[in-house]
Amino acid sequence: MQHVFIVGSKGIPGAYGGYETFVDKLTEYHQERPDIRYHVACKSDHNGEETYHNARCFQVKVPEIGSAQAIYYDVVSLHRCCRYIKKNKIEHPIVYILACRIGPFMAWFKHRIRRLGGRLFINPDGHEWMRQKWSAPIRKYWKVSERMMVKQADLVICDSKNIEKYIQETYAKYAPKTTFIAYGAETRKSALADDDEKLTDWYAEKGLTAKGYYLVVGRFVPENNFETMIREFMRSKTDKDFAIITTANDAFLAQLEERLHFGADKRIKFVGTVYDQELLMKIRENAYGYFHGHEVGGTNPSLLEALGSTDLNLLLGVGFNREVAEDSALYWSKDEGDLAALIEKADALSAEEIADYSERAAVRIKEAYSWEFISGRYAEVFLG
Repeated sequence: MQHVFIVGSKGIPGAYGGYETFVDKLTEYHQERPDIRYHVACKSDHNGEETYHNARCFQVKVPEIGSAQAIYYDVVSLHRCCRYIKKNKIEHPIVYILACRIGPFMAWFKHRIRRLGGRLFINPDGHEWMRQKWSAPIRKYWKVSERMMVKQADLVICDSKNIEKYIQETYAKYAPKTTFIAYGAETRKSALADDDEKLTDWYAEKGLTAKGYYLVVGRFVPENNFETMIREFMRSKTDKDFAIITTANDAFLAQLEERLHFGADKRIKFVGTVYDQELLMKIRENAYGYFHGHEVGGTNPSLLEALGSTDLNLLLGVGFNREVAEDSALYWSKDEGDLAALIEKADALSAEEIADYSERAAVRIKEAYSWEFISGRYAEVFLG
């Protein structure tokens, strides 16, 4: 029995985000395995334990201490892991840390885990230190923390080939051992029918129709290039709508309205958030096209979900996105007029051309990014 302790996600079940979905799917696909047992740290307002997908989920009570919460949570979770390993005399455990938040504590934990006969794996996520939402001192901390964690890791699992290359080149003096395992995606279609009331009511409320809108789903932050997408959509002559499913960020919204005056363009529709996963999957399927403007990070969950659901995908042409979609998508740059022209090109595609892109995307997801394939790769690494 290989015991794997996972630290760094908000936990399962219930929390929603990239790491949370990953842990949920990994434990789901491995729940019948007799040779792997998962122990998952879960951020909570109380301490306790429960079983989910045959994984031991242990709650870690985290006080309201602002931005230091995440570091506190990871440190306490690791203490709890080490204590459990020692108490239960678990042999050759793997401690897998998601994200690089706790670099200054890493040498101490590495020593402790090694004394317990364990190995330390990390997943560096994307370039967190490049995100514009962080202040300069926090970005510097993220970069230093990443270096300290890579230095101590027995294995760095990267969800993007570009991230793996970056780790190898940036930290060559530490000779890091790395491997590439992507994030996963569902390959099935939504359980909702085209005439399901949940869907038709949502369309009526938002003023949208099936195949009559372009879509984007993602956090409303500058590095996801909402400004470029909105500006270029306004410049295009498309008669379709632009549905934006995103989190609230009133300050950023006000900045964009001041710069772009998108409120005057009735095609631009901020439609709030959608947490019903079947409904969100159906909204993706019924979009005419999907925009993806992420340029910071590794394999992005929303991109995989779009490739698995939406017929036509228009992606910012950075290395991360090209690596994932290959020839199954159209690509745009941030140059003035580039995306606007691509939107008009997309509008003019024939049904056969769109079907060809859709089929290529579906094959790409199934062969390289299905959860079945990804969970199999993790089993190989954990048991290897």
